[in-house]
This record gives sequence, C-alpha cells and structure tokens, in this order.
Amino acid sequence: MNSETLILRGRIAAKLGDNIDTDIIYPGRYLNVTDREKTPEHLFELTYPEIRGLIHAGDFILAGKNFGCGSSREQAAAALKFSDVGAVIAVSFARIFFRNSINLGLPAIVSATAVERLETGDELLIDLTAGTIQKVGDESLIAAAPLDPRATELLAGGGLIPYLKKKYAAV
Repeated sequence: MNSETLILRGRIAAKLGDNIDTDIIYPGRYLNVTDREKTPEHLFELTYPEIRGLIHAGDFILAGKNFGCGSSREQAAAALKFSDVGAVIAVSFARIFFRNSINLGLPAIVSATAVERLETGDELLIDLTAGTIQKVGDESLIAAAPLDPRATELLAGGGLIPYLKKKYAAV
C-alpha cells in the first residue's frame, strides 16, 4: 500500500460468492492457535483449501454479499492479513468483520458491482480514498465506497495497534 495516496495494486487470487462466514474463512477449531505465522495454514481450510496456494503477497479476495458474517472472531480477518492478502473486495461485509479488518490493517473495500465485472487473475489498482477500482489496462472505473479518513489513517499506519504505538511514541 502506498500510504500517501492510499492506492493498492494487486491481482484477484480468488472470487467467492455470498455469505462467506468466519467459519469458512478461519474454522473455529483453530481459535486456540495464537502464533500469527500459523494462522494462514488454516485459511479456508474446510471449504476452499486450494485458495491458500493461490495467494501471493498483496493479492485480493473478491466476494459477494455479507462477507465475514457469523461469529465476531477477529481471527478470520487476522488469518487473511497474515496470509498477505492485500485487501478483500465485497458487495457488503458483516459490520464486525469490516471493523476487525480495518483495525488489523487489512483493507475491506465495498463495491456493489466489482463482483459482476471482475474475475480471478485480474490485476487491479484500487484508490481507497477516491473509492475507485480500475482493472490494469482498462480505463473504465468501478465504483467502490471511499473509506472514511479515520479508516485510511489506520490502514496507512499498519492497523490500530501500530498506529497507536507510533502516535504515542512521540508523546
């Protein structure tokens, strides 16, 4: 992520449907795994284990409605973040998942039409501040909800904890 302009560049590693719940993202049986280096081993383990092998640093996950529904567990967003997912783009997010993502430094991008217009393998430029998604090599823009300035500040700072550490280190 370019912290000054808040533009992401990456490719779509996987395209998923609606109602991808936190148990699909990170199964509850692994909630006792506290080593952040180990959480990516269980990402999408029960339903889409092949996705783990498709994700490269900075890649995006594209999904339909209600991504991250289910329990409020932070581990689902953390497993995506620690798998080096660059962002999740979805039609909508469960409210708590969205907040957990931003707090962890994982961009959650809301776009009503991206799932209809994009496919696995597409390379994208995403402007978090302007709320636009552009397929590389295509001049047309796909609308996304611009992130709140507070959210972009947290993302630019690496998430809530790194942001606060930097902010209060100067005090």
